[in-house]
Amino acid sequence: MSEIIKVAMPKGRIYKKASALFREAGIQIPTDVDESRKLVVPLPEIGMEFILAKPVDVPTYVEYGVADIGIVGKDVLMEESRDVYELLDLGIARCRMSVIALPAWKPGIHQRVATKYPNVASQYFRERGQQVEVIKLNGSIELAPLIGLADRIVDMVETGQTLRENGLVELESMFEITSRLVANRVSYRMKNAEIQAVCDALAKAITAKNV
Repeated sequence: MSEIIKVAMPKGRIYKKASALFREAGIQIPTDVDESRKLVVPLPEIGMEFILAKPVDVPTYVEYGVADIGIVGKDVLMEESRDVYELLDLGIARCRMSVIALPAWKPGIHQRVATKYPNVASQYFRERGQQVEVIKLNGSIELAPLIGLADRIVDMVETGQTLRENGLVELESMFEITSRLVANRVSYRMKNAEIQAVCDALAKAITAKNV
């Protein structure tokens, strides 16, 4: 009998895209899970248990083994630097990490950058030889240059609509972001057949979508 695979799934927009991909891969997640307020959802009929978590917490659950696999954005993986296996680029929730400012921005001596991703931002500017003070914020990053808290921000951009509505511009695109399938290192050894079967089914569905 196959072992149950515990899957950490991010709540919100990524969940909807991930669950749709799972269904395309033949992993029939019941549709009532989409609207469920439960945080742990056993699905013995498909050999899984879902742990519905904040996206930023998914790699932590996977690293510590309370989840065998998880779906997480590349932005979170880069910021958190968790010790997990990155198995597959799912190609969903596509966006980009960018440096953003008001149109009148000019380089100065003491520059402040606001972001939800202080580790990513610090490394990016350090590699370019730019000295900046990084300020961590948890929400409404676009507000920082509007009220003078920071000269620039580092944030994810999907359509750019929020930036335009607030009079901000992208100065440069840092890197593309998609969601990834990650695995706990011990689980990948102990439940290799089950995890690899999920990975292969998702990979096949992704290939079919891209044909």
